[in-house]
Amino acid sequence: MSHPEDSVSRRSLLSRSLATAAGAATLASAGSAVAAESVAEAPAGQSADAKKGRLNQSVCKWCYRKLSLEEMCQAATKFGLVGIDLLGPDDFPTLKKHGLVCTMVSSHSLTNGLCDRKFHDEALEKMNAAIEATAAEGWKNVICFSGNARGIDRKTGMKNCVDALKKIVPVAEAAGVTLQMELLNSKVNHADYMCDNSEWGVELVKQVGSDNFKLLYDIYHMQIMEGDIIRTIEKNHPYYGHYHTAGNPGRHELDDTQELFYPPIARAIADTGFQGYFAHEFLPVGDPLAGLENAVAQCIV
Repeated sequence: MSHPEDSVSRRSLLSRSLATAAGAATLASAGSAVAAESVAEAPAGQSADAKKGRLNQSVCKWCYRKLSLEEMCQAATKFGLVGIDLLGPDDFPTLKKHGLVCTMVSSHSLTNGLCDRKFHDEALEKMNAAIEATAAEGWKNVICFSGNARGIDRKTGMKNCVDALKKIVPVAEAAGVTLQMELLNSKVNHADYMCDNSEWGVELVKQVGSDNFKLLYDIYHMQIMEGDIIRTIEKNHPYYGHYHTAGNPGRHELDDTQELFYPPIARAIADTGFQGYFAHEFLPVGDPLAGLENAVAQCIV
């Protein structure tokens, strides 16, 4: 049996709880509004212009298979991008016609890489050719890969990578080109890929010991493998020479269907004084150029 004063107490408690919940909802709404306002958007009728920010933004052509390179160059120019990633010498004339650069030149196979000695000759030949083509244009970056382990342990794989890189890095140094080994996830997209985390990659850079060898830090891939994106960038930024973006999960547009929020990530990278290239590499599911424009706008910091 309850007493009248118990009912009063319960009513008072309920009243206070409802008031608290209402206040929390108001604060949450305000917080969401602030978060939404922090995402840059181009004014109506005006394209995002990456040149207004501190990052040299770029884009990967392979994600836009329905667009020709000519169309991609037009979009890149419209959005203030400095160039396009992961192309080869046959593509250079089209880029140059639009005043763009190849921000990352392709070289050898992703799976048949430097951690396995049987692929060294082929990989080094292709890297050498890519360095020559890149240097001839006065451009900066050539990509390389650890490749798949195929049963090779990480210690042996690192030694194999170091041995190969010490043969080709002097060529890159003489040409003024930087080799960039990409960090890729081995959990979802690239099973058995050896250079799948920052700790291993940073140690490799240290062992090679050249400013002309760095890591391509792919934010999507490293969100899958290690997370803690901003803190990792702040800690290891001297070892990262290039960045790729994409949402996660799905590797799609940088929108609210994805768990990564790019404005603070872009700001953290810019705050390190990064002068390299920051390239968008997501697979659009909506209007591809609208998605690219939104991504560019978010990363103008």
